[in-house]
Amino acid sequence: MSNKLFVEIVSPEQELWAGEGDMVIAKTTEGEIGVQPGHTPVLALLAPGAVVRVLGGREKGEVRAAVHGGFMVVTLGDRVSILAEIAELAEDVDIDRAKAALRGAQSEGVSIEDEEAQARAARARSRLLAAGETV
Repeated sequence: MSNKLFVEIVSPEQELWAGEGDMVIAKTTEGEIGVQPGHTPVLALLAPGAVVRVLGGREKGEVRAAVHGGFMVVTLGDRVSILAEIAELAEDVDIDRAKAALRGAQSEGVSIEDEEAQARAARARSRLLAAGETV
């Protein structure tokens, strides 16, 4: 059993980050999951508007990414792949733009029937949370 995970966070457009980490925490449609080295293989559906955290990434710090849709795949050999439909690293989040997007979605009166506005609000919330903002 290795003492590190190899983690990659990718979207259809690009690989956002790849490196080693001690633990990955992600919100799935079934709830939050934490993965450490030696974890059994898993395929999980990421929750809309989720935040993925890689603890011990980037020189023992933390890597955070806002993700919207996609999968988390844990394979033998301590590899974790975050395959997101839309993803953005915390340091790339434009906080003012995300706040404006959230306000815009909320001003539309996000209702159960308005799935598009709900999705925009969820993406904005996850971007703000990944950047360390309170929502």
